[in-house]
Amino acid sequence: MQKEYICPMHLQIVQPNPGSCPICGMGLELRITGIEEKEDNSLKDMNRRFWVGLLLSIPLFLLVTSHRSLHGYSSWLQFILASPVVLWSGFPVFVKGWRSIVTGPLNMFTLVSLGVGAAYVYSLVGVFWPSIFPPSFRNNNNQVDLYFEAASVITVLVILGQILELKARIKTNQAIQKLLSLAPTTARLILQDKTEKDIPLETVKKGDILRVRPGEKIPTDGMVIEGSSTVDESMITGEPFPVMKSSNDKVTGATFNGSGSFLMKVEHVGSETLLARIVQMVSEAQRSRAPIQRLADIVSSYFVPAVVVVAILTFLIWGFFGPAPSFGLGLINAVAVLIIACPCALGLATPMSIMVGVGRGALSGLLIKNAEALETMAKVDTVVVDKTGTLTEGKPKLTKWMSLSEKSENDILQLAASLEIASEHPLAQPIVNTAKEKNLSLFSITDFQSFQGKGIIGTVQQGEAAIGNQKLLADLKIDLSLVLEKSEELRKKAQTVFYLALNRKVIGILAVADVIKESTYEAIEMLHRDGIRIVLVTGDNTVTATAVGQTLGIDEIKAEILPEEKHRIIQHLQSEGHIVAMAGDGINDAPALAQANVGIAMGTGTDIAMESAGITLVKGDLRGIARAKRLSHNTLRNIKQNLWFAFLYNMLGVPIAAGIFYLPFGLLLNPIIASSAMAFSSVSVIANSLRLRRIKI
Repeated sequence: MQKEYICPMHLQIVQPNPGSCPICGMGLELRITGIEEKEDNSLKDMNRRFWVGLLLSIPLFLLVTSHRSLHGYSSWLQFILASPVVLWSGFPVFVKGWRSIVTGPLNMFTLVSLGVGAAYVYSLVGVFWPSIFPPSFRNNNNQVDLYFEAASVITVLVILGQILELKARIKTNQAIQKLLSLAPTTARLILQDKTEKDIPLETVKKGDILRVRPGEKIPTDGMVIEGSSTVDESMITGEPFPVMKSSNDKVTGATFNGSGSFLMKVEHVGSETLLARIVQMVSEAQRSRAPIQRLADIVSSYFVPAVVVVAILTFLIWGFFGPAPSFGLGLINAVAVLIIACPCALGLATPMSIMVGVGRGALSGLLIKNAEALETMAKVDTVVVDKTGTLTEGKPKLTKWMSLSEKSENDILQLAASLEIASEHPLAQPIVNTAKEKNLSLFSITDFQSFQGKGIIGTVQQGEAAIGNQKLLADLKIDLSLVLEKSEELRKKAQTVFYLALNRKVIGILAVADVIKESTYEAIEMLHRDGIRIVLVTGDNTVTATAVGQTLGIDEIKAEILPEEKHRIIQHLQSEGHIVAMAGDGINDAPALAQANVGIAMGTGTDIAMESAGITLVKGDLRGIARAKRLSHNTLRNIKQNLWFAFLYNMLGVPIAAGIFYLPFGLLLNPIIASSAMAFSSVSVIANSLRLRRIKI
């Protein structure tokens, strides 16, 4: 896979090599994190620059505070200690600042480089050419004050802020790293001669047969073909209880096998596996932009130029109207304004919360496709759900079959399965499977005809046979008056009824039911507690849909709905002012999922449904919708907290740095304190964002 590096705050910046964003100056990150690069070279480099800067800044600071009035050797020593800090440790800051001035737009590095550069150059001139300064720049001892310690300490604090930010970004990727760390490195291959061999995971191919032994991690995605075991899938689904796996069950790579042993056939490898898709989806979502980010972008576009103007005005006002040394004080206050107003907290407010929130969701089985879906989910007031595979297991079972003639129940099942074995209808398979489980031999069928949405007709040795719904038998003019009462009772229990006829006479009834998921009851209750209106939209018949809906306490039921009508129903709800989430799992749900404000796909469904959705519930558990809403609410609240703090901090900090408290209290803000405050603001935003990792959803 070719590497691509992307700016976490400006997603349009994509480069094939590492570097800095030309817009904001931030370091570019791998688009897909945690796969190819184990170490962060940027963090190593920043650490080196920080420690060198800190070791030189401490004696410099002590020297200045102890011998403030001395110049001579002291000023030269200050110059010697400060220069490596500013010019080498601070070099990346100046490069980014210069690039922002030359190419635009202005950003936090513009302000830092202007502030630090002004303090350093001013002090440099004060050491080498002090005579050029007029009296307005000199103190009461007729000397020029030096600010090498301010330039040095500010540089160290800015680098410390960058280190903390880089480390925080690493923490936000812990969800991905946690998943990746569980992936095995080898697999046990069954060779053609039935011997076994351990091979590297990357050499495993689709179709290979692998043995998974007790206590091992499952190498890749596939299907169990022999044996059984319990599998801990908590790393994928967030559910703590192991799941029983036996023949024909799907297993997921990197999940943990229990005490049993089984053989599996490989179905997906490499980037096709669920784990790889989760990593890619989470990485992309962490770097997507929420609509609320536009507010911070608009403010930032005006903020930095405004701060530069305020700093210039601060210098001029102090220079012409302040006490001696007026221009010296003007410079130091202007530097304080530039430093304290760095918009790093404002820039981090939204991306940090999104990155942590998306990662938190991934650990709970919620795959969030983009930040917009995460933000919108908090506003959802209506959830539209499909029935099959969403409310129900999506695996219909033959629940009842009865004879209405002299034939036995096994005879009824045998004849029905003989007809249905040639059918592609999903409800045919449970009938065929049950007949096979009972070892019933099937008849050969001739003159087979299938009528879509109705049933099947065919000829067997005993004569003409038919199986289907009420519409089919009405077309064949077969009398159902004597059996309708019995079939209605089954329908009211949410079962789909098939009538079996032989030679134009009903001889049996079969009922197929798609069992409601155990988790669905709790999910509906959770959604109702959150004030969500639930609408069931299904293609199933009205009686069955009503039975399911009433059993679950669903607010509104729309049955016998075609796929294209689902799309229109969602449009209608939206036209009424509702924010709609749609949950579905099939290809036929894809248009509705795309139309909804938030599409929610069941991870047990089709790939097309997942591509159309903004959120995927890995396990297909409807409780994930309520969890997604809570995660969205908490993330959005966290973003707003960050933005308000960043706005408030700058509204208060800039006037203080400009010297608003000098006249009433005689107080000025030292640039070092301004730099510390700037770093504190960024750390506060980061710390607040990281709280999302611990929320309960």
